[in-house]
Amino acid sequence: MSQQNVEIVRRFCECWERLDWDGMVELLDPDVEQHGTVGGIEERSVRHGPNEMRRGYESTEETWAEHRVEMQEIVAAGDRVVVFQREYQRGRASGVELVIDTAAIFELRDARIVRVQGYMDPAEARSAAGLPV
Repeated sequence: MSQQNVEIVRRFCECWERLDWDGMVELLDPDVEQHGTVGGIEERSVRHGPNEMRRGYESTEETWAEHRVEMQEIVAAGDRVVVFQREYQRGRASGVELVIDTAAIFELRDARIVRVQGYMDPAEARSAAGLPV
């Protein structure tokens, strides 16, 4: 099951890199929850369902003149999968460029993503998933 979950999350991330919203939605449970990134400005927010989650991703893309995410490592952690990624962003108005290493924990059930929790600090994601830091 762990390898199957890793492959599902890998496909989700590849769809995100291509901005393939329909491909992403196909991998989500109808009741998926995306929790705001720990350490981020939306930390306490929760998006419910694929449509709300998609709107959140689209809003993020509209915020930046450039935004791309590259997977660095994908690790199985029981019934969860942790993705370590590097984000590249350029501010729409300011032109400021940022390169940030972040992480996300994906929980799956019945071959569907049911919960996503982002982390600004990859070490915090490792700890939350029970992985060695």
